[in-house]
Amino acid sequence: MEKQYNGMINEKVFAGDDYNSTRREEKHDGGYTSASIPPNCKLSINRWAIEDRPREKLERLGAAALSSAELLAILIGSGSARESAVELMRRVLADCNNNLNTLGKKSVKELTGYNGVGPAKAVTILAACELGKRRQLEKAEERPDLRSATAIYNHMHPLMQDLDTEEAWILLMNRSFHLIRKMRISHGGLSETAVDLRVIIREALMCNATVLALCHNHPSGNVRPSRQDDMLTESLKQACDMMRIHMADHLIVTDGRYYSYLEEGRL
Repeated sequence: MEKQYNGMINEKVFAGDDYNSTRREEKHDGGYTSASIPPNCKLSINRWAIEDRPREKLERLGAAALSSAELLAILIGSGSARESAVELMRRVLADCNNNLNTLGKKSVKELTGYNGVGPAKAVTILAACELGKRRQLEKAEERPDLRSATAIYNHMHPLMQDLDTEEAWILLMNRSFHLIRKMRISHGGLSETAVDLRVIIREALMCNATVLALCHNHPSGNVRPSRQDDMLTESLKQACDMMRIHMADHLIVTDGRYYSYLEEGRL
């Protein structure tokens, strides 16, 4: 699609580019060369300063820092030849009295009445509104409370009871001892497995965990810790203390029994 500006400037809009990618060119002697954008032309989002672009702004500051129009602009991806995706969404929201609930009541036909909003964009907008509505109906996810060795054992035993090789897992928790994430950090042989303390601390920091517990199994069924288990517990405790992370426990799991360093007074 092309537009004439004073008989010389052509604007070409390329569908599919992020946001509203445009190229403006000036004709000279039968050819085209890049030209400066006329003052009365709108800048497409990909020509904005990086810190002002919605996607980059969300990555840098989080979704809460963006306006509703900016969030919707990320969803629809592009605007029209006349306006950027953000400007288009501002106009749509203005017609809804800047009320997202009102926006969600619009039909695909009503939304496609706006220049720059096709069926795909209209469906995307309504899908986002529906997801917001469903989120309101959902209960907050209940996270397991792992403040005791028994709770940790009951949580991990189903995963470890039938293993024929040693595995080490970390349980990352918030200050209320509610589980944020659990992950396997090593998979070893019949009698030992290597654990990298740097991996444990890195994962804890990335999850913003303030409490962690280490858990590994003994396929032999012998619940007593080895000298290597003692050394690992001591080293991990020192690393956690340095990073101000509370090490809640180190459990050794067998099928039917467990050993807790905390309950044994060794942590």
